[in-house]
Amino acid sequence: MLIAQYDSVLVVISILVAILASYTALDMAGRIHATARKGAILWLIGGAIAMGIGIWSMHFIGMLSFRLPIPLGYEISLTIFSLVIAVVASGFALWRVSQPVLPVSQLCVSAVMMGSAIATMHYMGMAAMQMRPGIEYDPTLFALSVVIAITASGAALWIAFILRKNTPHVILARMGAALVMGAAIIGMHYTGMAAANFPIGSVCGAASDITPGWLALVVIVVTLAILAIALLTSVLDSRLESQTSILAKSLALANQELTQQALQDNLTKLPNRTLLEDRLDQMLRKASREHTRFALMFLDLDGFKAINDSLGHHVGDLLLIEVANRIRNSIRGQDTAARLGGDEFVILIEIAEPEDAATVAEKLCDLINKPFYIENQELGVSASIGITIYPEDGRTPHDLLINADAAMYHTKSAGRNGYHFFESSMNINVHNQLQLIQDLRHALENKEFVLHYQPKYDASNGQVVGMEALLRWQHPARGLLAPGEFIAVAERTGLILPIGDWVLDEACRQMRIWFDTGYTEWKVAVNLSAIQFSNGQLVEHVSATLKKYALPAHCLILEVTESTAMQDVESSMTILTELAVLGIDISIDDFGTGYSSLLYLKRLPACELKIDRGFINNLAKNTDDESIVSAIVALGHSLNLRIVAEGVETEKQQDMLKSLGCDTLQGYLLGRPVAPAQLMLNLDEAPDAPARPVSSNV
Repeated sequence: MLIAQYDSVLVVISILVAILASYTALDMAGRIHATARKGAILWLIGGAIAMGIGIWSMHFIGMLSFRLPIPLGYEISLTIFSLVIAVVASGFALWRVSQPVLPVSQLCVSAVMMGSAIATMHYMGMAAMQMRPGIEYDPTLFALSVVIAITASGAALWIAFILRKNTPHVILARMGAALVMGAAIIGMHYTGMAAANFPIGSVCGAASDITPGWLALVVIVVTLAILAIALLTSVLDSRLESQTSILAKSLALANQELTQQALQDNLTKLPNRTLLEDRLDQMLRKASREHTRFALMFLDLDGFKAINDSLGHHVGDLLLIEVANRIRNSIRGQDTAARLGGDEFVILIEIAEPEDAATVAEKLCDLINKPFYIENQELGVSASIGITIYPEDGRTPHDLLINADAAMYHTKSAGRNGYHFFESSMNINVHNQLQLIQDLRHALENKEFVLHYQPKYDASNGQVVGMEALLRWQHPARGLLAPGEFIAVAERTGLILPIGDWVLDEACRQMRIWFDTGYTEWKVAVNLSAIQFSNGQLVEHVSATLKKYALPAHCLILEVTESTAMQDVESSMTILTELAVLGIDISIDDFGTGYSSLLYLKRLPACELKIDRGFINNLAKNTDDESIVSAIVALGHSLNLRIVAEGVETEKQQDMLKSLGCDTLQGYLLGRPVAPAQLMLNLDEAPDAPARPVSSNV
């Protein structure tokens, strides 16, 4: 027999190619499993070609490493056909492991089919040498090579099926499996080569077709390139798929968050108005279809605004969260509690009788009336609830909500901390409120507001020292309205800001006229609402208005109520100091009705205190009010503040206030609020001479 030899370099390369081809096969199996149907077909075709070429190249490089002491070659058609067999076998293997299940029986059948195909590829490659006489095979080694091929195929199919999913550490597992599979393929090939015997005198009939040498280098380069491209494509696709998956999860999460934001109140996590409308619509359709009832409750917190304004929005938000939790825990799973905004909540409950709604409302009132502990502070609020019943109180969402709102306001007007069922008479008040809001919105543009001015007198000599500007609304249908009839609505709707701006502008305009007329010592006083005072643009707006009319700052007094100034003392001191720096006088209005700290009062840059008219009313009736007024005067003078007493209506009150030391007096006894023209006529008719300031009471 001819003695065979092997090129050790090519043998090593064939082993590496076998391992690389095995890893490529495992990776392709994973790509096929992870890809949708259309993409999986493309990966199956591409993977079959790459894997088939890899297996065939390992075989062919192993053949090229084989050396005999005669010229060798390989017939082209059989060599190509052996490549086709390798590709088909690879395609079958990849298809098999891409199936959802791989029973043992199918695994065995597939292993026999694939092992037979690989053995056929190998021995067809051997036949491509066209040896004469033919190659003699050792039956034992021949059979062993086929068994190895079938066993290796079975192991490869099972490993590929197990490792097709992208589980943690799957890459390391595939590397280890590739070593095992590569060794099995190499074992089959070289066992088959060992089975071949070449008699002395044998001649290779294909020595002139495909010859070794440079061909080995070409096959190695092309094979490695194909396998590398296949692996690189798979890795890039895997990363792209991973990034796409991450992006899809991020988009899904973002979509979920957007949905929650669109349907859920960000603060309390209760359903918002949008989701409430949907739930209410569903409940309406169900009740209409099944002829059942349900109740809609409109709940508003009593005392929340004072807490929110005095302790800050942070504490207010925490309080709303706790209130929402109590409401949520007090209703059934099929019921709905929603927050409309601010301190307004709506509860939808299924009921059999109206009494069921009363039971729930009473439970809510009791729960909310219990103390809340927020940041080591005990806080107390109560609930005003209005209740409507479907279908008696409305058959549309709009009617049910409007009527429940009307019932809630009726509860507030009746003393708060309770509930009332809707009655048709309540709609009259609601209609009036809505009409008043509509009229207020048009009052500014229609120039329906006017300012009346009430003089202020020096208590010692009776001379006019200024004016307080008082807002009036010349309503087209209801006549002249005082602030008490519309200011609360203006504050609740936010219209107080443009109205307050107009008052300041108009008062300064009128003061400019008086200043030019010669009343340069007068001061006009303008009252600021709590909402105006908390507006961050207040100082800039006041400064701009003074510049607009070229009015000296000392001609303007801004009146701030004691309770407003004490809500946020540090912020108040900052704002009042900035106003005082401009040269504007600051007056603390309604003094004595709040709970001022003398320490803070001493630090406020105020020029005067106005004693609340409540103390003046009973001044001559032997009450304690005389002692209170005397104390306020003494306190004010100790702080170098002017003391103004308003609401002077009798001469006895006037005499007592003078004797107690008040600096300035105003009231109906001395002069009623009138329009500017009438005011000047009244002053001309009076025996007094000089004149001074003006103030605007919104």
